[in-house]
Amino acid sequence: MTVPSPSSLDMGPLTSAEAQLMAAPSPAPAALPRARQKRLRQLSRHWRRHGVTLLLAASSICLLFAFWYLGTKYQLEAYIRFKNVPTPAAVLQQALEVTSSSKFLVNVLSSVRRILLGFAIATLLGVGLGLMIGKYQRVREFCMPVIEVLRPIPAIAWVPMSIMLWPSNEASIVFITFVGAVFPILLNTVHGVHTLDRVLLNAGRSLGANELQLFWFIILPGVLPSVFTGLAVGMGVAWVSLIAAEMISGQFGVGYLTWEAYSLVNYPAIVLGMLTIGVLGLVCSGAIHMVGQLVMPWRAFVNGERR
Repeated sequence: MTVPSPSSLDMGPLTSAEAQLMAAPSPAPAALPRARQKRLRQLSRHWRRHGVTLLLAASSICLLFAFWYLGTKYQLEAYIRFKNVPTPAAVLQQALEVTSSSKFLVNVLSSVRRILLGFAIATLLGVGLGLMIGKYQRVREFCMPVIEVLRPIPAIAWVPMSIMLWPSNEASIVFITFVGAVFPILLNTVHGVHTLDRVLLNAGRSLGANELQLFWFIILPGVLPSVFTGLAVGMGVAWVSLIAAEMISGQFGVGYLTWEAYSLVNYPAIVLGMLTIGVLGLVCSGAIHMVGQLVMPWRAFVNGERR
């Protein structure tokens, strides 16, 4: 019996895919396991880091509710008194009652609309004016005296004036929200421009960048961390200003709902309003943090490694 030689076998012409497959080097047997192990280690570190973060966050919230529950159950009176504080069960019952009607949702949406509108105007004006003040000395000399006179005035002190200035309560409440948010945003933007490395500006000028290109490619990315710090602080102050304005002159909103509950001596509704404000503030701050991560992806890396 004779064995045919390879040259005697007619396999036909090779296709391009078969030729590329034969020409491609085969991966080393240990390369794939090592890559898979590296990926698994990265995933393990990721989940371990975020798992600890979620665990700590959940623990702090649970401790707060445990303190609230124990204080109301045993009627603690150690300087602070829990005698009239509603229990978590009573607040939960109140939440189930108010969510069955549209009144609570209408008030929440009214507050969210006001905070978004006032905060958006404060962001546009605060960031834009902050860049101009930080960049140009003459603008700073002209604007800063007025800003320093207006900045110490609390937003709640603007309530009577805003009622006289604006034609409706809605516009006056949005204005008070704007006043509360604009100064932290503006001053943090100015601080970001002042602390920007001047070597970057000189390098941009030496490469032929004009003023608009300096603003867009150097100054704005360089001050974004300070801007988002101002946005986070401004959002907190905006919620404080909004709730105070709604309590005094509002007809809708979470602040108005909370003050109405206080007038009717409905303690569970008061706590429910407070918790609603806290949750809404947490959502807004989380949204700012997420937007900051999307706008500044380079902040996720430290010394060439991901945080």
